[in-house]
Amino acid sequence: MRYANPVKTNNLFKFPDPVNDITARVVASGVVILCLIAIISGQAWMTLIIAYGFLARVATGPTLSPLGQFATRVVTPRLGLPPRPVPGPPKRFAQGIGAALSVGAVILALGFGLQGAADLLLAAIVVAAVLEAAFGFCLGCTIFGWLMRIGIIPASVCAACNDLRLDTAVDGGTRP
Repeated sequence: MRYANPVKTNNLFKFPDPVNDITARVVASGVVILCLIAIISGQAWMTLIIAYGFLARVATGPTLSPLGQFATRVVTPRLGLPPRPVPGPPKRFAQGIGAALSVGAVILALGFGLQGAADLLLAAIVVAAVLEAAFGFCLGCTIFGWLMRIGIIPASVCAACNDLRLDTAVDGGTRP
């Protein structure tokens, strides 16, 4: 007997391409707020929430991320701004950097009780997220562009990025 799969996993783990830059900036604003609350309150368990959000966004874009869903479904539509599509792979790479830093913060805070060290990683996330949210400068996207330029990331990873002038783009080649 065959059962229907209620979740289409081929669509579940698909990162959007292109990404609405407006929504990315809204998500970055939420990340700033969450990280600052975690740092100021000293509540180590909050690093789990932050890490989950990054891991969910790397794996599925906004699909399994509560912050991603809130930004996509609630905040961005209410802003009334036209979508600003940017290539998805650099944004996914940036989320991956956030995932690495936030998982590191979880390990430091909850695994070793090193809240100060964890707060430094969260502060690094805050800096990158503020640059994205306030200025539209995606630090992870810039690193992605540099890695493409020197050949570590193959050109086939982001076809849209190949058409961009990586040396003059605001965020490392993710804006047409």
